[in-house]
Amino acid sequence: MRVGLFDYGSGNLHSAAQALREAGAAVTVTANHAQLTAQDALVVPGVGAFGACMRGLTAAGGRELVAEWVASERPLLGICVGHQILFGSGTEHGTEERGLGVLEGDVVHLPVRRLPHMGWNRVVPPAGSRLFRGLSGERFYFVHSYAVLKPPPGGLSSMTKHEGVSFVAAHEKGSISSTQFHPEKSGTAGVALLRNWLSGS
Repeated sequence: MRVGLFDYGSGNLHSAAQALREAGAAVTVTANHAQLTAQDALVVPGVGAFGACMRGLTAAGGRELVAEWVASERPLLGICVGHQILFGSGTEHGTEERGLGVLEGDVVHLPVRRLPHMGWNRVVPPAGSRLFRGLSGERFYFVHSYAVLKPPPGGLSSMTKHEGVSFVAAHEKGSISSTQFHPEKSGTAGVALLRNWLSGS
């Protein structure tokens, strides 16, 4: 599987590329749209603030790239803030930023005392999940203070909890997959998940 890792100025590109290669992908890290569209699958990473990621992605032509990719029904994986920006909007510090709107829902501040939510947490996948095939009950690595609290309509949402608050840890809808956690920082479970994504794509 040839995977394009979108380098729009945000994300753990080196570690994500390394984990994808370990999972069996041939990885191209680039911002060049022609090179990316020549690949079989696309990964949209992201770290930091929702708004900053959206501005960087927009400046790199990412809105158009992702829209065309989704329309072509080729495999797409969003990671961390790359997962968040697939949704309709994100609110940070009282300011709402428009997301890509590929998935229905809003990214909000986690209503908990201890933030960021950082470290290992168990993810509960639904029946029929391709991403979590053989991975029920595994722990994955999270670093974030914002999340989608309500599972979006359509597709399959895998959930987790922080201080009793449930939120979307991953979502699968058609050719679109996304994870709030970092598969590339989640050890063998993360590589197994990426392998599932590649084999199911």
